[in-house]
Order: sequence, then structure tokens, then C-alpha cells
Amino acid sequence: MIEGMRRVGVITKTHGLKGGVKVYPTTDDPGRLSPGRVVWLDAKSGPISATIKSVSPFKKIFIITFEEFSDINEIEPFKGVDLLMENEPDALAEGEYYVDDLIGLSVQDEEGRELGTLSEVMVTGDNDVYIVKSNDAEILIPAIKDCILEVSPEEGRMKVHLLPGLV
Repeated sequence: MIEGMRRVGVITKTHGLKGGVKVYPTTDDPGRLSPGRVVWLDAKSGPISATIKSVSPFKKIFIITFEEFSDINEIEPFKGVDLLMENEPDALAEGEYYVDDLIGLSVQDEEGRELGTLSEVMVTGDNDVYIVKSNDAEILIPAIKDCILEVSPEEGRMKVHLLPGLV
């Protein structure tokens, strides 16, 4: 990943013949993927700047076209490529984190026992749910104050309180 950038989506496949793509968003703010915004395609040959021309929500993905691509053959090489956007300074409030900063954190309970690694953040209607995986289990932990005691991305760890019935 490019320094100073955040992943906001992943191109999953092409859509139509006029250069459209299906994008799985990895941002909690879909407004970041709006017409006129500049994103960077994190291609193997190096980052390529692209301006979003149109966005259409479709189920859990977005169908996006770019000003720079008008043909399926031009966009085809970018399947599986991350969409990056420059970090927005002061975009997060106290106690908020980018999903990319949470993935991979070591998760421990309040007694210091290792529970596993935070592998995914599931976005639900009321609150996010952290999916913690270990060698023998998967734990779903609601991202609420009663459960999340401490988050330290700089130290690579998170401390949680497991409510009865979570394990």
C-alpha cells in the first residue's frame, strides 16, 4: 500500500463493455466513492490515478466508471486491484479507527488471554461486529463500549470483555 493512502475498495470484476467495474467497498463512508473523486488504482506496475465518473449502488457493491477508461479492454487488467484514496486529515473522531488499522490486531480478554486475531469487521445496522479468529474458533464480538475495552493499533493489540454467550 502507498504511504499516506487508505484502501477504499477493491475492483472485483468488469461490468459491461464500456469500462465499468464492480467494486467491493472497504470504507465505512460510501461518500468517498462519489463522482468527481480521485482514486488510485494500486496496479502492479505502479499506482494509476483515476477520476470516478459514475457510481451506482448494487446490492453490497458499487458499479463504477472512470473518466480515464471507456472500454472493457482498458479496465480488464485492473481486476483484483485495490482502490486507494489519500488520507483525510482529522477525518476520525476520538475512539474511531479505520478498518485497515484494526485488521490483524491481536485480541486479548481482560485477563490477558490471547483470543486470536481480528480478521474482519462486519458492518451491521446498529454496530459493527469484530470477527476474531484463532486456530480452533471464531468469535463474534460486538463493537460496543461494554465489549471493547482498549484499542491500540500502534501496539498491534485490542483488549475486550466477552459478554456471557459470546464464546
